[in-house]
Amino acid sequence: MSAHSARTLLNRPAPDFALRDLNGRPLRLSALRGKVVLVDFWASWCAPCQVEMPTLGAWQRLYGPQGLAVIGISIDDDAATARRVVNRLHVEYPVAMGDAQLGMRYGGVLGLPLVFLIDRNGVVRARFQGETGAKTIEAEVKSLLGPGR
Repeated sequence: MSAHSARTLLNRPAPDFALRDLNGRPLRLSALRGKVVLVDFWASWCAPCQVEMPTLGAWQRLYGPQGLAVIGISIDDDAATARRVVNRLHVEYPVAMGDAQLGMRYGGVLGLPLVFLIDRNGVVRARFQGETGAKTIEAEVKSLLGPGR
């Protein structure tokens, strides 16, 4: 899919997925309906990805009680490589292995990091590709969480 195709996900239902996280636990996007979901596509060789992961973890701790769920999707070729990064960075949110099919359903994962914000109704509301300022993403997270943050 082209960049245009990826943009067409905006304001549409997010493609559902059912994966297992690196600990073997089931991870299904549709099971998180009612929460604001941040889906982060990343890879071990992507330095900006690793820089943002601790921030995403901090947001999970800070905004999780208000309904934020962070999910990492590694596009590495093997789980062992992804697990090393997750362990080194002490990532506490669920991380699963993605594949080409999942990437295509999200418009093609051509530039990393790639972050999607999905509202409480399962609709994609924002997409950030490449290095994006944390304050920009955080402002959108807060907006989607709504009043009473």
